[in-house]
Amino acid sequence: SPQVQPFLPQWLAQPKRVQKRIKDNLCPIRDVPGIHPRLLRKLQMNGIESFFPVQAEVIPAILQSASNGYLMGRGGYRPKDICVSAPTGSGKTLSFVIPIVQVLLDRVVCHVRALVVLPTKELAQQVSKVFNVYTDGTGLKVVLITGQKSFAKEQEMLVQKKVTGYCSLADIVVATPGRLTDHINQTPGFSLRQLRFLIVDEADRMIDDMHQNCLNQIVKAAFQVENHSGSNMLFQRTKPGPITAASSCSPQIPLQKLLFSATLTQDPEKLQQLDLFQPRLFTSVYSEKNGDGTETEDNKYTLPEGLSQCYVPCDLNSKPLLLLYFMLKMKFTRVLCFTNSREASHRLFLLVQAFGGVTVAEFSSRLPPSERQRTMKEFEQDKIQLLISTDATARGIDVKGVKYVINYDAPQFIRTYIHRVGRTARAGEAGVAFSLVLRIQERRFLRMLRDAGIQDIKKQPVKGNSLKPLVQQYEGALRKLERTVK
Repeated sequence: SPQVQPFLPQWLAQPKRVQKRIKDNLCPIRDVPGIHPRLLRKLQMNGIESFFPVQAEVIPAILQSASNGYLMGRGGYRPKDICVSAPTGSGKTLSFVIPIVQVLLDRVVCHVRALVVLPTKELAQQVSKVFNVYTDGTGLKVVLITGQKSFAKEQEMLVQKKVTGYCSLADIVVATPGRLTDHINQTPGFSLRQLRFLIVDEADRMIDDMHQNCLNQIVKAAFQVENHSGSNMLFQRTKPGPITAASSCSPQIPLQKLLFSATLTQDPEKLQQLDLFQPRLFTSVYSEKNGDGTETEDNKYTLPEGLSQCYVPCDLNSKPLLLLYFMLKMKFTRVLCFTNSREASHRLFLLVQAFGGVTVAEFSSRLPPSERQRTMKEFEQDKIQLLISTDATARGIDVKGVKYVINYDAPQFIRTYIHRVGRTARAGEAGVAFSLVLRIQERRFLRMLRDAGIQDIKKQPVKGNSLKPLVQQYEGALRKLERTVK
């Protein structure tokens, strides 16, 4: 029977296409219309002369949608929500930081007007850093809430109690879901009623069940009605619906949603839950026409252009030996190695350490954030050759100069694969991804990639003989490890 095509809403079926090839399609920052001179100077001070294709498309779109100022007045103009699906390392963060800072430049009173929600502390830190660079000297206040400070300390950063009531100390809040929900529910005076932008980064992770509740709470808080009557009635927001005479007469602040992800779900039902308003989709994920007019396999996901992918068929016992062989005999450096669990990461780390000869560190949620940051720095400075990590910790992280990604445990889902291998070959650089695949997993692994339209992965067997010289020392390391574990 012919396959049933899911019915895609038009915005998903006909997105705005963004060039995939970053290096061939850089756009000088002065050629992107409408950017404030002050921000152009900041970009140049940070060594940014050109925008990536995603940035060149999305920045003007957000600025355009905000060109009517904050308020949605008579006639009910309301900005469209925006979704951006583009590979890791293609510059998504700057595509929302620049326009948001610009739209807020002329604000008079401090209120939370932009809220960025991210799945991990590291990502949140990374994004708030970028905001700090571009708000520096503007008077706009960025507050990071991820639970790294005490709850009370975060409350002090968010709101101040005055005789006249509470006032906001933040224009832009960057947060992780759990901590944000706690403040919505428990921090007196923390208000999202003036929220103008809700940015959900790594949106597919955030639409998952555990965070869906968080997004619902944000929207509820944004449309909450003032409990005391009188003064603020003018700015009561109505939940978006058909525009009626009543709803279009008082000016309101529109709430615009901006979603970003490397693997934005194509599942209309999931996107439905986000209750998007006339959304526009920008994507660099599309099928390209061949010379003869046929379409190539539709790539649901895009991988960085400079990435080479290989896999090594192996059995369970040879996996640690293969990793050591790559590090010691093939002299790989700047390797980011993924396992499927914290325990596996920890054990592998201890094993490589016991073997010796490789500077190795682990990067997992077992470690306090300060230590993770230090590890990251040392890796970037080449003091660590091998960084062993779990998926949760590494998602979306921009690690400078990863030359190799090794999937020590083959990923079970295509998304995991895309995010892992996307840690290398960022911003147009070259990089290599190796996957160690057990023979029993091989068929499933290759089918998973093929279904996602990834065909250029090479098989790279490593002969048993090459591993032999490592065996004796390896067995010694294992015994040493057993002793430590006992």
